[in-house]
Amino acid sequence: MKQTVSIQGGVHTDLHHDSAIKHVTGAAEYCDDIAEPVDTLHAYLGTSKIAHARIKSIDLGAVRAAPGVVGVLTARDIPGVNDVSPTGRHDEPVFATDTIEFWGQPLFAVVAESRDIARRAAELAVVETEALAHETDVASAMDAGYPHVTDPLKLERGDVREGQKAPRRIKGQMRVGGQDHMYLEGHIAFAMPGEDEDVIVHSSTQHPSEAQHMVAHVLGVPSNAVVVNVRRMGGGFGGKESQMNLFCAVAALAAKTWNRAVKIRPDRDQDMESTGKRHDFLVDYDVAFDETGRIQAVEGQFAARCGWTSDLSGPVTDRALFHADNAYYYPHVRLTSRPMKTNTVSNTAFRGFGGPQGVIAAERMIEEIAYDLGRDPLEIRKANFYGIHGDVTPYHQTVEDNILPRLVEDLEQDCDYQARRAAVLAQNAKGGIIRKGLALTPVKFGISFTATWYNQAGSLVHIYNDGSIMLNHGGTEMGQGLNTKVAQVVADAFQVDFDRIKITRTTTEKVPNTSATAASSGTDLNGMAALNACDQIKARLVDWAVGRWNVTPDEVQFHPNQVNIGGEVIAFNDFIKMAYMARVQLWAAGFYKTPKIHWDREKGMGRPFYYFAYGAAAAEVSVDTLTGEYSVDRVDVLHDVGKSLNPVLDKGQVEGAFVQGMGWLTTEELWWDDAGRLRTHAPSTYKIPLASDVPREFNVNLADWSENRELTIKRSKAVGEPPFMLPICVFEALGMAVASVKDYAECPRLDAPATPERVLMAIERLRG
Repeated sequence: MKQTVSIQGGVHTDLHHDSAIKHVTGAAEYCDDIAEPVDTLHAYLGTSKIAHARIKSIDLGAVRAAPGVVGVLTARDIPGVNDVSPTGRHDEPVFATDTIEFWGQPLFAVVAESRDIARRAAELAVVETEALAHETDVASAMDAGYPHVTDPLKLERGDVREGQKAPRRIKGQMRVGGQDHMYLEGHIAFAMPGEDEDVIVHSSTQHPSEAQHMVAHVLGVPSNAVVVNVRRMGGGFGGKESQMNLFCAVAALAAKTWNRAVKIRPDRDQDMESTGKRHDFLVDYDVAFDETGRIQAVEGQFAARCGWTSDLSGPVTDRALFHADNAYYYPHVRLTSRPMKTNTVSNTAFRGFGGPQGVIAAERMIEEIAYDLGRDPLEIRKANFYGIHGDVTPYHQTVEDNILPRLVEDLEQDCDYQARRAAVLAQNAKGGIIRKGLALTPVKFGISFTATWYNQAGSLVHIYNDGSIMLNHGGTEMGQGLNTKVAQVVADAFQVDFDRIKITRTTTEKVPNTSATAASSGTDLNGMAALNACDQIKARLVDWAVGRWNVTPDEVQFHPNQVNIGGEVIAFNDFIKMAYMARVQLWAAGFYKTPKIHWDREKGMGRPFYYFAYGAAAAEVSVDTLTGEYSVDRVDVLHDVGKSLNPVLDKGQVEGAFVQGMGWLTTEELWWDDAGRLRTHAPSTYKIPLASDVPREFNVNLADWSENRELTIKRSKAVGEPPFMLPICVFEALGMAVASVKDYAECPRLDAPATPERVLMAIERLRG
């Protein structure tokens, strides 16, 4: 038998996404592609047309009378609990009852023979209301005395008042905009009723177990009566972590009410208007520093527009504080959050989960210091890195794995930063309409759920008696390549080719109580759980082989597609068939929980993160000072993914995160009008990056010398969220170009997103 040198598709090798060909050919099956039974019904939400009001009456007569309408669901039709809050605060009803809290809030659902009929009928409702005052902006909400939607957090270390005695001190304020997820596939749920209390829900959700529990609560049945299935999502980015609960609940309620399959899929306008987004922040900062640029004290207040309910705003605003230090040591620090209620849709998880808003505030303070001292911001950054003067974060975790100094030094040399900065300064000194900017910024990002109990995962691995392998785990595939990576781990464990592994849909029937695929932990958690299952099966196989061949355990070795037992080589298929005949258990349920982590929120102390991922990026831009328009001329990235499981997939994640993050900081702007209605509710009014917005020269590399010091899956590191903050270098490069019109005399203090309008206004302000 011919023996290959290595397996095909093992870990630490480039392997295309398992569904890549299906994606580009259109063969990949999404929720909306599932064949519908002949009597499938369609639901559509009827939503509010006012931002804040008391409901006096809702007349649904015309809705029910519309041809093709089967019925209407309201809060009265819910047999269980009218709530889909993900945090257990019970503050998010499926349908409003007495009070409307934001424009676009669901009031009822129409169920009809077609989606078009349901959508049109929903507009026939007559809703009589008594208008109430509303606030959509975080600053005005604070001024109006609006409450917090959840408990604020304070992180403190040292003596801030003592540190503020430093020779220099700057206070400022920064607005950081929100962001819509704009996934290619919007929200959708497809429910099929079963016998007794049973219902099966196919959905595009990042958190099948939470959707399962929410559906069960709404229906008033135990969780074991509800099955939630997810094959793949057309993008998630956090927007499908908790927001899908509503749609799953409505579809399931309708399916059980009429005993027919029901699908609900909002159009893009309703999806954007009625589902949560990235939190926008208003950050007040106070930084004290010495003549060398070393930070002595930082005080910051991070107020966020959270919307009408808590949703995930507590952990999001917590994480903003966790990352308000970014890469820098603050000897004295006090950080507080203000998760503000507003009359807007409840904001939710988004790639980075509050971290980007914290990181950009840290970088703003660095820029303030640099402009105040007339220094290169990169010098100030390097002077304040962890490891030079201290290693303890504001939340009292010690940074033990800091590789940023080497990472930044490598990038600085590779992109020829110093020579290019000199050239930019020289060109700007000549004056002219087009001004250049160059910035190099770092990222330090903590990996783990700050809700400690979410740091667990399960898996199920079957080896069939023909040697084929079935893999199931609790993570969800949203295009990021999670299934491919975990399957590579299984292939490596048994030393078989990748194509022997069958990756099956995520379902609550196979792995229960799963955590959301979020916090960049999908591969870390599910990869380790799958490996645990493989190790159990291998241990049984080795024990059996030891007795069957009378050898020692060390003499049973798994080679590529073969098993060597004391010198006798047996094909993997044959070995498995023999084990089956000998009644060896060939399946296992795996489990993993992240070690070492702990967090005391009341004290603001602990180790919320298992490890940190690092990165750095440099951007060069050109700005037209007459119009504010700009181009990103060149970007260089060096990112840390540890010992990569799949370098080509990881590189793709870095590239995608960079462009998405650049959109957040430059073009994507959410805008509510005076009536409280979201006006940027479609691609026609909300600008995501286009192909033409990608940096003209885009150099992305992985730090191939890095290896995770902690025992993660094959010593890899998370890659989903950390690179999202790399494009802060674009934002700061724009700031440098703007500042050049006043010879860098002051920090330009751009707010995000730095749209051409904002850039032009900043230029005009500096010119006086």
